[in-house]
Amino acid sequence: MAKIVQTAGRNALGEFAPDFAHYNDDILFGENWNNQDIDLKTRCIITVVALMSSGITDSSLVYHLQNAKSHGVTKAEIAAVVTHAGFYAGWPKAWAVFNMAKEVWAEETQAEDAKSAHASQMVFPIGEPNNAFAQYFTGRSYLAPISKDQVGIFNVTFEPGCRNNWHIHNADKGGGQILVCVAGRGYYQEWGREAVEMKPGDCINIPTGVKHWHGAAPDSWFSHLAIEVPGKNGSNEWLEPVDDKQYGNLK
Repeated sequence: MAKIVQTAGRNALGEFAPDFAHYNDDILFGENWNNQDIDLKTRCIITVVALMSSGITDSSLVYHLQNAKSHGVTKAEIAAVVTHAGFYAGWPKAWAVFNMAKEVWAEETQAEDAKSAHASQMVFPIGEPNNAFAQYFTGRSYLAPISKDQVGIFNVTFEPGCRNNWHIHNADKGGGQILVCVAGRGYYQEWGREAVEMKPGDCINIPTGVKHWHGAAPDSWFSHLAIEVPGKNGSNEWLEPVDDKQYGNLK
């Protein structure tokens, strides 16, 4: 766990109140915040609730909201925390905290709005975070099984800038994959060839043994159906990530 280091006390009050600066930087943050008995995420939530209960809704609360976000507190979690605390600490205090929290989590809110707008463009669900294959992706992706019988069909959704690693579909006989873009804009590229832009309705046939990658454009969400072509002893061979500079040249 990264150590919390604070210098705000000395920066603001080092000459005027050196003892207070010492207690703030070295004791409160230096020792208490680095105590291992409570994880930092929980400690951040406790601090926000304590400040809210005391009616402190100034810049110090903004700092601790930002600190909470940086240590993994999501928009949904802070909303639930403030709502729960509002019943005990006071409804007006909850309103005051929410006005600040909305600004701190504004970027996350915008991302969720963009995700919802993308979802409305297609009939297939976005699904759940693609955690099982996250190690083979740059950025966040989502996976929704459409069919697991006869032929495997999955809707794969990529956030802007997300793409999978170079990889190869192998099989002793048959095999390969078919991609059908259902929403947004993305790219497909085979090793040694130029990237091909994909828009809704575009279809890509990927034979076995071909090194390739696919994913979203830098500025757009992207969803495609990944259709598994039946084959004997099929497998995926995951390789290196797509070079950031190479990907950055795409529009």
